[in-house]
Amino acid sequence: MSHQNMKSAIFGNSYVICVISIVLILVSLAECREPSSIKLNSFDYHAINCRKHNAVLTDFGAVGDGKTLNTKAFNSAITNLSQYANDGGAQLIVPPGKWLTGSFNLTSHFTLFLQKGAVILASQDESEWPKLSFLPSYGREKDAPDGRFSSLIFGTNLTDVVITGNNGTIDGQGSTWWDKFQKKQLKITRPYMIEIMYSDQIQISNLTLINSPNWFVHPIYSSNIIINRLTILAPVDVPNTDGIDPDSCTNVLIEDNYIVSGDDCIAIKSGLDGYGIKVGKPSQKIIVRRLTCISPKSAMVALGSEMSGGIQDIRIEDITAINTESAVRIKTAVGRGAYVKDIFVKGMNLNTMKYVFWMTGAYKSHAENGFDPKALPKISGINYRDIIAKNVTIAGQLDGISNDPFTGICISNVTIEMSAQKNNLPWNCTDVSGVASNAVPKPCDMLPEKKIECPFPTDKLPIENVQFKTCNFQS
Repeated sequence: MSHQNMKSAIFGNSYVICVISIVLILVSLAECREPSSIKLNSFDYHAINCRKHNAVLTDFGAVGDGKTLNTKAFNSAITNLSQYANDGGAQLIVPPGKWLTGSFNLTSHFTLFLQKGAVILASQDESEWPKLSFLPSYGREKDAPDGRFSSLIFGTNLTDVVITGNNGTIDGQGSTWWDKFQKKQLKITRPYMIEIMYSDQIQISNLTLINSPNWFVHPIYSSNIIINRLTILAPVDVPNTDGIDPDSCTNVLIEDNYIVSGDDCIAIKSGLDGYGIKVGKPSQKIIVRRLTCISPKSAMVALGSEMSGGIQDIRIEDITAINTESAVRIKTAVGRGAYVKDIFVKGMNLNTMKYVFWMTGAYKSHAENGFDPKALPKISGINYRDIIAKNVTIAGQLDGISNDPFTGICISNVTIEMSAQKNNLPWNCTDVSGVASNAVPKPCDMLPEKKIECPFPTDKLPIENVQFKTCNFQS
């Protein structure tokens, strides 16, 4: 080979090597690009615990176009981040966009954070929702015979979980489910939006939740729960869109929430009939305060009707209802067993109500295997004070059980302005006993006048001593 040909060959090979090197470098740069979190601003937020590790949903292939299904991305992200549970925990950031997904499961020592402009959209495809077994304290599903779908956001046997954001949104896209339910086309019960089971140290806060297929927030068999600063919105004509339903839970703080619902804004439960009696897990040490509720067909706060594990030490304070059927309602029946006791309500501002006070011992829903007629619920120590209500149809409808009266009812400092459509008798009472003081209009004879201020606890529950930490995300 001549010197010139050799030079050309060497130059040609060098050129090829150079090109290959440049390509490899570019590929390497592409593969090692900065994660999408680099595009996000740093921010601070408050939580029960902070996390050492960060990830962004798009790091796991998610696409926020409202059409691409991201169930695998959510599950992959959370599975990956679960490895840090014993190393300071991890937080998954959901950035602005519309993130369509089916059901996914949380992990311990974990934060799910929705940025402002982030919307988690629930898939309407039933195949994206795993089927779960019946809840042991219920034994069946009243809506459909073949079990229940997992919630959109689900967790069980967890410790230290935070679901929060900068007012990000979770949209249950419930219209398809509501339509199937009303047409009796479902054999499996509609999913909840968020359900946490057998867990401890839970925070759900600073989010907007809309159009859940069924109940919105359902902690069950769990403890040490804070639910605050939620805006929960559902059409007022859609059944079973309860806002927040603590169920067989202990040490719960529910505060600063705004709820519009087709059912109870808040319902405190503990199981149904013999199933609930057997499980025997009460709901207790629960605080509800600074709640605003709109629910024309149901209650601001319901106790029951599923209360067969017991309900005790409930403190409800500084709450507002507008165009709502009833305020703090007690629902039970023969066969429920257990108890509702030590209930304290202070400071209700009500406008346009059918009932201010409503208690019933004849709620008809029962488990499929019937009920024990000897399982009588004990309702006692029910205290209401400092209430102003306007445009009310019925001041009080209090109906106990004939051989099992509701006792220890106390009502004080109550002013009720009746509407033009008021009943001739503003109060109707059967099988109840207690006292009233400074209540207008005058209560029924079963609540005779006695100069008394109904009690409200002054001690703090343990959940009130939780101190939030200032956490951050560094881009």
